[in-house]
Amino acid sequence: MTEVQGPEQVRARLEETGYLVDDGLAIACYLALRLHRPVFCEGDAGTGKTALASALAEALDAPLIRLQCHEGIDASQALYDWDFPRQLLHLRAAEAAGVTDPGRLEGELYDRRFLIARPLLQALQTRPCVLLVDEIDRADDEFEAFLLELLSEFSVTIPELGTIRAEVPPVVVLTSNRTREVHDALKRRCLYHWFDHPEFARELAIVRRRLPGVAERLAEQVTALVRELRTLDLVKPPGVAETIDWAEALDALGAHEVDAALALATLGSVLKYREDAERARKLDFAAVLAGRGV
Repeated sequence: MTEVQGPEQVRARLEETGYLVDDGLAIACYLALRLHRPVFCEGDAGTGKTALASALAEALDAPLIRLQCHEGIDASQALYDWDFPRQLLHLRAAEAAGVTDPGRLEGELYDRRFLIARPLLQALQTRPCVLLVDEIDRADDEFEAFLLELLSEFSVTIPELGTIRAEVPPVVVLTSNRTREVHDALKRRCLYHWFDHPEFARELAIVRRRLPGVAERLAEQVTALVRELRTLDLVKPPGVAETIDWAEALDALGAHEVDAALALATLGSVLKYREDAERARKLDFAAVLAGRGV
């Protein structure tokens, strides 16, 4: 993993990947590298939390390992499992060969070759790497407790094989859309950063960096429109990711600027709920564009 000397170098390397960070996030990322502590990223969907992990992996020249959390996720889905079909085939082959020693058979069945490493175990065994635990707020308290224990020691004990410990702790990024409160014990283990929607100039800079081929006027107009959409009472306000998606869609249509009719026709690129689209259609897009001077 490429070494970094301070927050400014972290910022520079992330910006080289196209990911723009503020002072607080640059410092949090540097401390995560220096102190081997996870970064807990919380905020609305589409504000760049998941993208941070990808940018860190690219900036550090390390593989990205992702664990997508969901309701009901358990340790076997996140950590490891045994390849039962291959174990059964091996058992039948051993019996056909006349192997009858129970101790030998058990030892062979629980060999590493039959171990299926899930994302968390992969992260402990991969040196170096960036581990993304995405949407931890979708998991339950039991899984949170398990994850806290693993992140405290960066090791896990597999009864049949013993303890596996990371030679170099992975860089860990946890994300939460705050659909529920994550337990304080897990948050205290982490460096915390709240992801808010950026101000206009910063969001525009992000769009330009991610989509350098898009016309400057189009990027300005789309950024202004998305910021106006966020003032509405929407089910899911659009994030920076949706701003980028909308600009990219309009550029693919050959647009160099957007008017009210084209904005309405392409709302599906930025809004994903019928109720949100209905509210947005009541917005005077022409007035928004005129009011921003774009």
